[in-house]
Amino acid sequence: MKAYTLNRYSKTEPLNFGEVAKPTVKPNEVLIEIHSAGINQLDAKIKTGEFKMMLKYKMPLILGHDVAGVVTEVGSNVKRFKIGDEVYSRPADYNIGGFAEFIAVDESDVALKPKNISMDEAASLPLVALTVWQAFFEKGNLKKGQKVFIQAGSGGVGTIAIQLAKHLGAFVATTTSKGNFELVKNLGADVAIDYKSQDFENELKDYDLVLNSQDAKTLEKSIRILKRGGKAVSISGPPDPSFAKEMGLSWFLKFVFNLISKKVRNQAKKAGITYNFLFMKASGKQLAEVTKLVEAGALKPVLDKVFRFKELNDALDYVNSGRAKGKVVVRVK
Repeated sequence: MKAYTLNRYSKTEPLNFGEVAKPTVKPNEVLIEIHSAGINQLDAKIKTGEFKMMLKYKMPLILGHDVAGVVTEVGSNVKRFKIGDEVYSRPADYNIGGFAEFIAVDESDVALKPKNISMDEAASLPLVALTVWQAFFEKGNLKKGQKVFIQAGSGGVGTIAIQLAKHLGAFVATTTSKGNFELVKNLGADVAIDYKSQDFENELKDYDLVLNSQDAKTLEKSIRILKRGGKAVSISGPPDPSFAKEMGLSWFLKFVFNLISKKVRNQAKKAGITYNFLFMKASGKQLAEVTKLVEAGALKPVLDKVFRFKELNDALDYVNSGRAKGKVVVRVK
């Protein structure tokens, strides 16, 4: 099959396009013929080696954390899917490989694709939708009537976070450029703040939850807009000791994460709020709940651009530029 492989970590070298062996299906896996693959910042960060201490991938590696396609083969123990099913998935870490024509995925990480959206739209959803789901339900415990601040509302995570927060009955504030105000308002944002000309710390106060996706300075400011008892959930770091324990990382990484997160944890403690780092996990069960929301019209994918398979390196560069509104997808088939 054709695929893009990463042979070594690099900020400048493109992924290599060529022939690789088609995956062999294990008893609990389904083989998916990929129609579309989502591009994420996570792919770009792994490519440059940003996560090499935490995620020990073997080379050559096929990147790609979002896929949508059709089941063409099922393992002997598979119960939930059959050949011909249209599905989507965020494969588990160490089993990624969406930048290819086929991928074998454990059935526990797969869900039926929403019937009312295209393969391109479906491929845009798994990673960001699961990230938001886990941020709001597992870490943030977001409730109806609460106030949530979502940074970068026009981005891949932000566009889904705004919609899910509104579906849950929350009051939503977000940051974006002025040119994207209409987009985030249409998605459900109650307050839009122009990050270029306004300081959100001067505009917001007494919030219950912050979903942080920006730098350390922004996280520190976000803590100050939360009420006592509030929660800050960060998907951009710094990783904390509880995350290291959850991941089963070495004592050295536990020490490192304790050190780099100490400042923000102390600030959170002083402010009477809870800080959590989130590195989302694959879950077909949660993705099936996302399918229900999409089919009910509560969640709508937001696509910025669809690239051809041969343009995948260009798609990665585009995501890296930070200009995308919503998600970027590569059409494989």
